[in-house]
Amino acid sequence: MPRKGARPVTDQTKADVRRLHAEGLSRNAIARQLERSPRTVSVICEELGLSFDRTATAAATQAAAVDARARRTQIMERLYDQAEKILARLERQDHRVREVSFGKVVTYQVEELPAQDVRNLMVAVSTATTQAAKLEALNSDNGVADAKSMLGQLAAGLTAAYQAMDTEGAGDAP
Repeated sequence: MPRKGARPVTDQTKADVRRLHAEGLSRNAIARQLERSPRTVSVICEELGLSFDRTATAAATQAAAVDARARRTQIMERLYDQAEKILARLERQDHRVREVSFGKVVTYQVEELPAQDVRNLMVAVSTATTQAAKLEALNSDNGVADAKSMLGQLAAGLTAAYQAMDTEGAGDAP
């Protein structure tokens, strides 16, 4: 049942999709030009037996992944820089402390920061380094891609072995 307010797909719409596809437009470009949803264009293309070249999509996805990795690296560096600045602040010999006393801001110097300030700064260091480490983990796959590939090959091998057994024993397997 068509959605309420949905425009019907006409033969002209299908002809337009076929023509634009032949011109090399992407699914999303066709959808924009015809003012249809990408899903509608996909359904029409499926009905017409048309498919889209995925090499451009794969290249764009790869480029986006490289860009994201570079951005994560920049953020990691900034987080580590912040952690170092905070640690340097903790290690200084003299500290200026500002407090509000009787409605006035009072600044004075101390040799050691109050415990609460030390704790807050240490939490900030911990947060920055933890987040940087998470970004580092995202940037290194640590063999995950190889493991996925191996598991995929194993599954394909098991499937082929099962199919071979199934055709040999015709009904022996469950």
